Amino acid sequence: MRTVDIQEAKTQLSRLVDQAAQGEPFVIAKAGKPLVKVMALSAPEQSPTRLGFLTGEIHVPDDFDRIGRFETEQLFGQGR
Repeated sequence: MRTVDIQEAKTQLSRLVDQAAQGEPFVIAKAGKPLVKVMALSAPEQSPTRLGFLTGEIHVPDDFDRIGRFETEQLFGQGR
């Protein structure tokens, strides 16, 4: 994705907006720091990360937080 400085965006806004409307989004940056993303309204929105989407698909053992405990204690000198 193209990044343009705010000064360039000011002088070429019409052309940049036309390109974004055609499916070429861009980022406007100020002093090298990205500020905003410009994209067509018809562009598909990214769906947010779904929590729990693997519910029922995987199994986490009850002793998950204790797996390898002995070995870890040995590595750090606590399992003498």
